[in-house]
Amino acid sequence: MPFKRKDLLGIRDLEVHEIEHILEVAFSLKEINTRAIKKVPTLRGKTVIHLFYEPSTRTRTSFDIAAKRLSADTYSVTASTSSIVKGETTLDTLKNLEAMKPDIFIIRHSASGTLQRLAQHTTASVVNAGDGMHEHPSQALLDMMTIKEHKNRLDGLTVLIVGDITHSRVARSNIWGLTKMGARVVVCGPATLIPPRLEAMGASVSLHLREVIPEADVIMMLRLQTERQQQMLLPSLREYAIYYGLDAEKLKKAKNDVLIMHPGPINRGVEISPEVADGPHSVILDQVTNGVAVRMALLYLLAQRQ
Repeated sequence: MPFKRKDLLGIRDLEVHEIEHILEVAFSLKEINTRAIKKVPTLRGKTVIHLFYEPSTRTRTSFDIAAKRLSADTYSVTASTSSIVKGETTLDTLKNLEAMKPDIFIIRHSASGTLQRLAQHTTASVVNAGDGMHEHPSQALLDMMTIKEHKNRLDGLTVLIVGDITHSRVARSNIWGLTKMGARVVVCGPATLIPPRLEAMGASVSLHLREVIPEADVIMMLRLQTERQQQMLLPSLREYAIYYGLDAEKLKKAKNDVLIMHPGPINRGVEISPEVADGPHSVILDQVTNGVAVRMALLYLLAQRQ
């Protein structure tokens, strides 16, 4: 099945069959990452540029590894080491890089919606690696892949997303994706960190973590994004950890086969305790592993369109 989209800008616009196809390709490509020589010539001659306006460890590195394992040429541009610091606009940066004839841009930006505008001004494919508080589609795809790998399905599962929902692009992409795939999504956090109209996206809301833990097949913990908070929204980190941090005592209320997830980076002792993050229910490192496979799949499908 061909992937007909020029860009991958969000989960909200994807159809169910497109998500299923991306995950199917990701599962098939994952095997490459276990070989002694982790390289295939699939994207030889293609050029991928990483343009990151925000810090990143997992996303940028895994996109870079994914491209190289498919034999693409990759180049990274960060805001602090480019002409952006001299006053060049984001669009001018993109147009100048496009003049060098890349095939795919991987872009992270702090302003929500920026990627949609940029994609309209380039013939190269654009992949959203996170735009402000809007979406992070590849993270949601790798999360869905990890859940499906361990549970063999997405349909009918209850996924609990806990923490700073307001500022989380990961939460938004996962709500869109998981509900499309038939999962029930419950979000939980303090009222100051829950945005309005989540019910319209298909999610239900709880303010009491201990009450909803027993229902969950998957618990996805989120980082407190203090860098995006414009005002004090919590009394203290200690109080947040007491009521909304996942520790061994709260986990006793969970199902025996519950999965614990976190998109990273982890603030240990705040949203999740070390014994839970490193415990038998945790699939956090599986998420990182699957991130390479999902991003290989995205690059492969977008390059095939060309």
